[in-house]
Amino acid sequence: MGTTQLESVPEPKYWHLKTVLSEALDSEFSVGEILPNERDLAARFGVARATLRQALEQLELEGRLQRRRGVGTTVAPPRVGVAVGTEQQAWPGTATDAWQPADSTLDVPPAAVAAVLESGRDDSVHIVRRSRMTHGQPVAAELLYVPQSSVPELSAIDTPPGAARARAVLRELQRLELEGQDSAVELGSARADDAKQLDRLPGAPVLVVTTRFFAGGRTAALSVATYRADTCRLTFGDSGGVEIHQDPERRAS
Repeated sequence: MGTTQLESVPEPKYWHLKTVLSEALDSEFSVGEILPNERDLAARFGVARATLRQALEQLELEGRLQRRRGVGTTVAPPRVGVAVGTEQQAWPGTATDAWQPADSTLDVPPAAVAAVLESGRDDSVHIVRRSRMTHGQPVAAELLYVPQSSVPELSAIDTPPGAARARAVLRELQRLELEGQDSAVELGSARADDAKQLDRLPGAPVLVVTTRFFAGGRTAALSVATYRADTCRLTFGDSGGVEIHQDPERRAS
C-alpha cells in the first residue's frame, strides 16, 4: 500500500481512504489474509485511527472485509447471492426449503411482532429457530413466529423440545392453505444472539428479511431472517424460490 495525500480531497477523508484501501485489497491481498493492525495502517496513511476505523467499517459493510473473533480483520471471500423469488408461494419447511430447524419454544413475542400477528400482547406464540449454511459457514439465522391459532392441533402432539418440535410446528403450519406472502428487506446490526449464531461480532452489518405468510385472511406466520451482510447479496426476480448460489461475476482478490 502506498501513501496518498488526503488533505486536499473534498470528500470525507475516510471515504477516500476506503477507495485506496479497496484498490490495495484487489492488488496486494488474497482472500483470508489478515490486514496489518490499525496503528500500522493509520501511520502508513497519515490518518487518525478514527478515520481508519470509519473506512474499515465501510469496507466491512460492502463485504470486502470481515472482523473475526480472535483473528482480526481479514479479506472477505466473494459474496454468495441470495435470490429472492417474487412468485414463491410455499410455507416454511417444504421440501425445497434450505433452512435447518434447530428449536421451538412457546413464548411471548416482541410487541412489534405481536402487532403484526394481531395477537394479544401477553399471548404466547410458537417461536421456531432455524439456520442456514452454505459451503460450511453460517449465512443466516431465522426466527419464525407462529400463533397458536395457526397450529391448533399441535397441543395434542407429544413431541420433545428441539429440532423435532420445530419440525412438528412446520408440518402443522403446512396444513393451512397459503393465500400469499410478502417480504421486506432492510439493513440492520447484528444483535448479540444473532452475532453468536452467525459467527460475527455484535453490531456487524446484517440484512434482515421479514416475510409475512397469509392464510384465512390474516397473518398466519411471520419470519424474521437475518443474513450476514458481509457474505450475502440479495438478488430479486421471478425465480420462484430463495436459493443461495455462488456469484460468478465477483472474482476473489
